[in-house]
Amino acid sequence: MTTEAEGRIPLADLLVFHQLARSLTSSFDLDAILRTILEHMERFVEAELWTLLMVDEARHELYYALAAGGGHEALRDLRVKIGEGVAGWVVEHGETLIVPEAGKDPRAREDSAANQGRMRSVIAMPLRGRKGTQGAIEIINPRAGQMTDYTIAFLHILADYAAIAIENARDVARIQQLTITDDTTGLYNVRHLYDVMGREVEHCERGKRPMSLAFLDLDRFKLINDAHGHQVGSELLAHTGRRLQELSRKQDLCFRYGGDEFVILMPETGAEAAVAQTSRLNRKLMETRFQMKSGLELSVRASAGVASAPGDGCSIHTLIRAADIRMYAVKSAGGGQVRGA
Repeated sequence: MTTEAEGRIPLADLLVFHQLARSLTSSFDLDAILRTILEHMERFVEAELWTLLMVDEARHELYYALAAGGGHEALRDLRVKIGEGVAGWVVEHGETLIVPEAGKDPRAREDSAANQGRMRSVIAMPLRGRKGTQGAIEIINPRAGQMTDYTIAFLHILADYAAIAIENARDVARIQQLTITDDTTGLYNVRHLYDVMGREVEHCERGKRPMSLAFLDLDRFKLINDAHGHQVGSELLAHTGRRLQELSRKQDLCFRYGGDEFVILMPETGAEAAVAQTSRLNRKLMETRFQMKSGLELSVRASAGVASAPGDGCSIHTLIRAADIRMYAVKSAGGGQVRGA
């Protein structure tokens, strides 16, 4: 018969729950949340290796978002198909899996950790939220005596907290992305341009580091709308936005300024390099043929002006105005070119 004292949750464990709840509800940063989950697992369960895998919905796979313990670096670039291995099985079925002897379970034998020759036993449980399973927690080679009903119940509560926090963080991230994204092109919008430029201008002034921006305007775009309608025009703008992103460097940011105008922000790029990059991009853009849903094949031509800090000034409006003036000078000369200082 279980006494009242035996049935109580130890104070130390209640404090773990309290600290976990506070940590998870005080942040919407997904990386911080994942680190918090792993830290609490390490404190509560002694094991050789702890892993936290997240679902990559686009590829129908799991990736190792975080891991701790001996040799976890080897897992960093590995992927797990949903349905394969311990974690893959757990995510597919939405159920906890406890394997006391990995060698006797085919799911454990095909696990990534088992392939590294380090899995003897494992506890794995899904991170299930309101919208489905977000990922899985694996505790590999827990210390003898750790697979008790109490431990498993504790881990289930931890996993439930974690799943809710992960979903909330992802929801906030989606909302934030919507507020800074242009609906038609998928590029950043002009509001985000001013936010980012404000930070870049500060960096430029403090560190004396250059920055540049290119202001692009599509030539005679109104003719597309007049000839084929605004739906085709919007589709062509979307194609153009994606192509600008493809042609830009990794460090550069693309924005839709409005209408058929675009801005490419180039951090830590001086005037000469910015003109060269914009000229290459504009040439490639004009060479591109876009296939429309209607079967039409269309192309675009753009005029671009480039401004740089500190040479053209160190304020947002000064830089945009300088690039805009140069872009209109190109248009007046026939368009299709790039002009810098």
